[in-house]
Amino acid sequence: MKQEYYELQVTPSRKINLFIDFIFEFGIEAVETKNNKLIIRDEESLEEVEWGILEFAKKLSELTGEHIKVRTKLEKKENQDWINKYKNSITPVEIGRFYIHPTWEKEKNNFLNIVIDPALSFGTGHHETTSSCLEIIDKIVKKEDNLLDVGCGSAILSIAAAKLGANVDLCDSDELSIKSAEKNFDLNKTAYNDIWIGSANGTEKSYDIVVANIVADILIMISKDLKSRVKKDGSLILSGILDKYLDNVLDKFDNFELKEIIKKKEWRTLHLKRGR
Repeated sequence: MKQEYYELQVTPSRKINLFIDFIFEFGIEAVETKNNKLIIRDEESLEEVEWGILEFAKKLSELTGEHIKVRTKLEKKENQDWINKYKNSITPVEIGRFYIHPTWEKEKNNFLNIVIDPALSFGTGHHETTSSCLEIIDKIVKKEDNLLDVGCGSAILSIAAAKLGANVDLCDSDELSIKSAEKNFDLNKTAYNDIWIGSANGTEKSYDIVVANIVADILIMISKDLKSRVKKDGSLILSGILDKYLDNVLDKFDNFELKEIIKKKEWRTLHLKRGR
């Protein structure tokens, strides 16, 4: 272990999920999230990563037409075994029948245990969008349901559904997320039916439940594909929606019945139902 390491703090004004995805493109294995701030640590210099993040913010502003600011702070620090310090900061979480915990924590009796290594992806169950989706999955998924997880990330949502007896397919546009999902399914000794790089338009199948925990802009962009994948009388779970974009999303899915909105801080999660 080297005597010093680099710590890069990144504070985006919005679209934090997209910044997390971008950071993992650099091969970064762990990102700590704290009060809308992303913290990256590495024994190698993070100057290139910092430059890339600043350029990404500019390009994102151009593409979205929004002014997206990002503050960065890069420091060299004394190495105090930050990997173990980071591990100690990750606590297990109970959500309905699920107990989500990292590999170094013991399983818990009388729960459906889900093991997720937080170094692999954003979806560890702690974020409001993830926990809200898990709450709905816990309530509506039945044995032998067919479920599609769009933008699967760590695959925590599809793993949860599989543990409830569902047959799951999953997809993500990021190859690293697909590898993470496959690893997490193996880690949980749980099986999926199909997995692919891409989105909901990568299949012609229809499902009892479709879940997409992404961001509002993408949900709106792929709304037609999402709706077409839901069976008659099927459910659609949408999350990653900031409160100020809620109406925009609801407008795109106005032919579905709104069954529930879960509100956690500034985030909204929707349970929608397709008619017969």
